Amino acid sequence: MKSGGMMKNDNKNDRRTSGPAKGTGKTKATGKANAAGKTKVTAGKETRVPVGQGREKTAVKKKSGLCPVADKCGGCSWINKPYVEQLKNKEKQLKELLAPFCKVEGVIPMEHPEHYRNKVHAVFGENRHHDAISGIYEQKSHRIVPVDSCLIENAKADEIIVSIRGLLKSFHIRPYNEDTGYGLLRHVLIRTGHVTGQIMVVLVLASPILPSKNNFVKALLKLHPEITTVVINVNNRNTSMVLGDKEHVIYGKGYIEDELCGKRFRISPRSFYQVNPVQTEILYGKALEYAGLTGKETVVDAYCGTGTIGMIASDKAAKVIGVELNADAVRDARNNAKANQIRNIQFYQNDAGKFLVEMAGQGAKVDVVLMDPPRSGSTEEFMNSVAQIGPERIVYVSCNPETLVRDLKYFKKKGYRVSKGVGVDMFPFTEHVETVVLMSRK
Repeated sequence: MKSGGMMKNDNKNDRRTSGPAKGTGKTKATGKANAAGKTKVTAGKETRVPVGQGREKTAVKKKSGLCPVADKCGGCSWINKPYVEQLKNKEKQLKELLAPFCKVEGVIPMEHPEHYRNKVHAVFGENRHHDAISGIYEQKSHRIVPVDSCLIENAKADEIIVSIRGLLKSFHIRPYNEDTGYGLLRHVLIRTGHVTGQIMVVLVLASPILPSKNNFVKALLKLHPEITTVVINVNNRNTSMVLGDKEHVIYGKGYIEDELCGKRFRISPRSFYQVNPVQTEILYGKALEYAGLTGKETVVDAYCGTGTIGMIASDKAAKVIGVELNADAVRDARNNAKANQIRNIQFYQNDAGKFLVEMAGQGAKVDVVLMDPPRSGSTEEFMNSVAQIGPERIVYVSCNPETLVRDLKYFKKKGYRVSKGVGVDMFPFTEHVETVVLMSRK
């Protein structure tokens, strides 16, 4: 969930980003208002409340019509499972995998498990009539499947993408053709602030010049005055990566801000930020509950990324140390800590394992380690370093139950026992589930 560790969840569910990438977590619905609505989960039941004008009332458990491109997208593998059934399946999987270690408290559901993604990509191209299209890459290909709305994406972001596509012809802007190398607009990225409502539009172009850019922005803002910033990102490489290295701001500040667990975070086009902030608050809340902080502890946030969970933990700890290998993420973490006036946290750009070994060599004491590794899990080198410094408690946040089990076996050999665990449904309509476990020294 973090950059350099934390970014794992940011892109794994996005079919729009890189063509044949697997495991996308997206469900699409074309053109017209689709059966979106909201599913409210209460007492083992689910009911649907329509969202906005022109949307049909459709039960989540309906087997057809919910997403006409689900088979081509492949992102929401559980699109046709009722949400309650999805939760039962995830809970069953976790209980079976963690049975040798601890009792699982269950899987915490999302109350309204739709339109949760605050980061939305669309790839642009042309159909055989040379009309502009936008949408997703078909599974295992670079064929574009036209999409106008998606069950799990922010609805306003989807509307803005459709509006941008509608403006292209009048401004003589052609979508990029990756086969011929001609054309300008490659992708559009929309990022939204869940709490603040701020909206960033990133236009990914094949060259730096956007014709009549001021008039284009004016036309877009007339349609969507809620947009707070527009950024041009230049990607002129033959690559499946969405964003290039160069960008310039053509409207607003070039970033948006959002709030998570009472802290404010700056989000730029390439910043990591959780795509489901509602469930992230629940996930981090559980992690800190398991950490059992009293205000006296020294906490290490390993794989800290932009420092979100460490900053949230700082309210209840004496000292927090964040360690992250990615230099950009460390810079963002320091800026966010400064903006939130947090004085008991320090961030270091280093390999977390090596850093802990150095701390142990200096006789430093650590009470709690928070670790949130990528899907591939942790490494024996890192787990050895944790055991060497010997914290009383380890809170492990995992997005892959299989690698979690592997790592728990290793920690057990190092003298730790698993006390308890819980699942958090971060990505409804997919098979993915986040897990938080607490380990203590035997």
